[in-house]
Amino acid sequence: MTDLELLQNGKHYDPFRFLGLHFAGETGTLRVWSPPAASIVALFPSGKTYALEQLDPSGLFVHEHIEQEENAHSYQIQITYQDGNVQTTRDPYSFWPTLSEFDLSLIKIGEHHQLHKKLGANCMEHQGAHGVSFAVWAPNAERVSVVGNFNGWNGLQHPMRTLGDSGIWEIFLPFIGHGEYYKFEIRSRDGSVFLKSDPLARFSEMRPGTASIVYDLTQFDWNDEEWIQSRQEDTRKDPISIYEVHLGSWMVGPEGKFLNYRELAHKLADYVVDLGYTHVELLPVSEHPFDGSWGYQVTGYFAPTSRFGNPDDFKYFMNHMHERGIGVIVDWVPGHFPKDAHGLGRFDGTPLYEYADPRKGEHLDWGTYIFDYGRTEVVNFLLASALFWIEEYHIDGLRVDAVASILYLDFSRPHDAWIPNIYGGNENLEAIHFLKRLNELTHQYHPGILTMAEESSAFAGVSRPVYAGGLGFDYKWGMGWMNDSLAYFEKDSLYRKFEHHKISFFMVYAYHENYVLPISHDEVVHGKKSLLDKMPGDKWQKHANHRAFLAYMWTMPGKKLLFQGQEFGQWQEWSEARGIDWHLTEYPEHKGTQLLIRDLNHLYRYEKALHTSDCIPGGFQWINVSDSENSVFSYIRKDLDSQEQVIVVTNFTPVERTAYRIGVPEAGSYRELLNTDAEIYGGGNRGNLGLVHSTDQPFNGFQHSMEVLIPALGVVILKKEV
Repeated sequence: MTDLELLQNGKHYDPFRFLGLHFAGETGTLRVWSPPAASIVALFPSGKTYALEQLDPSGLFVHEHIEQEENAHSYQIQITYQDGNVQTTRDPYSFWPTLSEFDLSLIKIGEHHQLHKKLGANCMEHQGAHGVSFAVWAPNAERVSVVGNFNGWNGLQHPMRTLGDSGIWEIFLPFIGHGEYYKFEIRSRDGSVFLKSDPLARFSEMRPGTASIVYDLTQFDWNDEEWIQSRQEDTRKDPISIYEVHLGSWMVGPEGKFLNYRELAHKLADYVVDLGYTHVELLPVSEHPFDGSWGYQVTGYFAPTSRFGNPDDFKYFMNHMHERGIGVIVDWVPGHFPKDAHGLGRFDGTPLYEYADPRKGEHLDWGTYIFDYGRTEVVNFLLASALFWIEEYHIDGLRVDAVASILYLDFSRPHDAWIPNIYGGNENLEAIHFLKRLNELTHQYHPGILTMAEESSAFAGVSRPVYAGGLGFDYKWGMGWMNDSLAYFEKDSLYRKFEHHKISFFMVYAYHENYVLPISHDEVVHGKKSLLDKMPGDKWQKHANHRAFLAYMWTMPGKKLLFQGQEFGQWQEWSEARGIDWHLTEYPEHKGTQLLIRDLNHLYRYEKALHTSDCIPGGFQWINVSDSENSVFSYIRKDLDSQEQVIVVTNFTPVERTAYRIGVPEAGSYRELLNTDAEIYGGGNRGNLGLVHSTDQPFNGFQHSMEVLIPALGVVILKKEV
C-alpha cells in the first residue's frame, strides 16, 4: 500500500515519515492530513503563506515547493472546515517525539520510575507550543490513534507514530489542553478496531462513562511539607492505630449521593482526631468501573476515582488530613485487573499486561486477569503507579492487596490448572522479585513511607528487609490472629474453655513478622455478620463481648486496624451501597463502645508499654495463660526502654471473677487505667475502685500477687503507681 492508502485504511504505523514538512535540498514538501478540512493554508515564521492543494478528497493536502527558512518547522496551519469554521494551529506532524532515547531505554528495562511524566496524556510546552503529549505502550498494534471530541472520535484523523522497537506510540497535539476527553483507538494485527482508556490516565469520566480526561496535576499548592518531613523511617516503636474506610459508604450525602473528597476530608478528619486514630486506610480509590468491587478491580492505576471529585479534590483531602496530623494509607491492587473492554485486558489485541497462558494469567475466583510479572514493561507500569501515588498525592502508605495470590502460582487453583516455576515449585519467582523491588524503591525514594501486605499464607520474611532475604514490607496483616480470635469469640462462652489455645497461639509466632492486627471490611460482609453481631449471647452479652474483644485487640502486640462502623457496634453487615448506621451512636450501648475506642486509642498512644514493644520480643509476658476453665488470660505489656509496664486481665465468660489472684512483677499499688465494664461504655460499672495493693504471696511464678475483680465479659488494664 502507498502511504496515502495506509492513512485512508487506518493502517499507518509511522505517519510522521510521510506527513509534515520534509526538505530535499532548498525546497520541501508539506503534507497535511485532515479529513474534515475543506481548505488549508500554511503560515510560516517569515510571513510567507502557502495554499495547500487537496490532493485527495479523503483529506490529504499538499504543497511541494516550500522554501527553506529559519524555524521552518514552526509553521502553522489555518484549516477551514467543511462546516465553515476556521482553526489556526500547529501541525501535529511537525513535532519531534516527546520521549527521548533514554526514556525508551529505561522503559524497556523496566526502570523508568516516573513513567507518568512520559506516557499517558501530559500537558506541556513542546517546541514552543502548548498542548498535550499522548503516549501509550501497545507493541502488537498495527495502528494507534488518539481520539476525542477534538477530532469527532475519528481514529483516521490523528494516527500516532511508533517509536522504534519500544512498542510505544506517540503524538503531540498542540490545540488541546486540560479537561479534554479522549481514548486510544487501536487496530490490532487481526484487523479489529477498538477503543481503550488510557492506562496512565490521571482522571477518568464518571461511570458508566469510560473516557479518559486530560488533567494538569501542577496546579495544586501543598502545605504539608512539615508533615512529610516528620514521618519516621522506622515506625515499629510508634503507636499505629488505623481506621479503615470505604469513602463511598462511610458517610453519604442527600439522596444517597457521594460526598466530595473535600467534604469527606473535614468530616473524616474531625471524627478520626476525636477518636484518637493515627491513620486512616482507604479502600482503593483508584478508578474502577463497578461499585460492587469496592475498588479492588482497577482500570485506572494512576487516577483517583471521579466518584468523589477530581484529582485536585483528592489532593485537598490528603493535604487536610496531614494538616490534622493523620496519616493516610491507600489500598493498592497489583495482583489482578478486570476484563472490562475499555481496560488493560488484551490491550493491543493480544495478552499484554496479563500472562498469555490462562493457567498463570487468569484468576479463577475473581474472573480477572493476572499481571505478567515477567515482563519488564508491566513491572515498570506497576512500580511507577506505586511511586506516583506517593509522589503526586503524598500518601503515607500502601496496603498491598491479596499478596498470597501474587506469591503462589497455584493460589486457589485445582492441582492440574497451574504451571510450576523453573525449579518445580509453586512460588511465582517473578512476582517475588517484583514485590522486593516495590519495597526497595518506595523506601529508597521515600524513607518515611509504610508498606503493608495483606498476606494470608505462611510465606517467611514478608516484613523482613530485602537485604536480609525478606520481601521488604514494613508490616504484615495478622490474618492468623484475626481468624483465631474471631473463631474464639464467636463461640458461646460455655465452650470457650475448649478453644483456649486460639488466643494463646498467637504469641508463639507474634514476633516472626511485624504485624498489623486487622478487623477489616472482609470480616463484616457477605454473610459473616458485623463484629458486634458475631458475638454470642443476648444483647447485653453481645455488647460486653464486643467491648472485651476490642480491649483484648488493643492490648495485644501489633498495630491496630478496625473497619468503619465496628467502632460503635453496627448491627448490620457492611454494604457499599449504603451509609453506615450513624443513628446507632444515639443509643447508650453504641455510644459507649465508641467512647471505649476513643479511650483505647488514647491509652495505646499514651502508654509506651502498649506500643513500643509491638514488634520486639520481650515486650510481652504471660502472667497466666493456663486458666482455660475460667477463660481468663492475664499478661504484661512492657516498654523495654523505660521498663514501664501495664497489666491486662481478661474474663471471657459472663461470670464475674471477684478476688481473682494474679502474680505481679513488682510490689506496690496498682490503679485501674481502663475497665470495659465501666458505665460510660455501657457496662455494669463493676471494677476495682481506688488502688489495688499487692502482697508478698508468690503466685504465677512471681514473688508478688494481688486480687482483682474482673467483671463478666470484661477486660481491666492496670498500672503500678509510681
